[in-house]
Amino acid sequence: MLARQVARYLIQNPDFFAEHMELLETIKLPRENGKTVSLMTHQTHLLRERNIEMRQRLDQLLHNARENDQLFLHSRQLILALLEADSVAEAGAALYPSFSDDFGVEFTSLILFGPLPGGHSALGDVRCTPRPAAENAIGSILRNGRTVCGILRPAEKTFLFGKDADAVASAAVVPLANQLGVLAVGSSDPQHYRSSLGTLFLSYIGEVLERLLPRLLDAR
Repeated sequence: MLARQVARYLIQNPDFFAEHMELLETIKLPRENGKTVSLMTHQTHLLRERNIEMRQRLDQLLHNARENDQLFLHSRQLILALLEADSVAEAGAALYPSFSDDFGVEFTSLILFGPLPGGHSALGDVRCTPRPAAENAIGSILRNGRTVCGILRPAEKTFLFGKDADAVASAAVVPLANQLGVLAVGSSDPQHYRSSLGTLFLSYIGEVLERLLPRLLDAR
């Protein structure tokens, strides 16, 4: 009987080994180490490996769920703190430590484009710079209009992160709508902000700032 015929017979009779269990121990399969094992032992090994893989997947799902819960909690706390801010300085005082302590961001920079209405001068950690200066330094980022991730040019890093520029190996930059300003975060890891993946949260915070900051700037 040809191997093809045996295979066809077993496919057509899936209960064959259930009726001949003793044969499972007689069928030998080669292993990578050159030894042979019975079909039953091989199947047991496969099931054990699959169980381990499924357990690892479940552990990863649980880990991701816990991380998502933490992200939601910290995001909620930050948004509430921003909404309670009565000035740009207070908004910056809520944003910077939250990014650092809750989200593990190494370098944060919020820059508004001036001149600002109402003679705003006390902005705390938030910087203000003329729009033309921003165009000269990060014009391509601003014209893109979307979150930009990756390795920045030296002039871009210097404009965005000032004295910390040399320590920033990768960054994500969110241009704020209506030429309001720019929000940037940086990392000493060149791979950390290597693509737009994972920047949804940052873009979301940018949208919150786009709605919040004009109100604070018009308050005086």
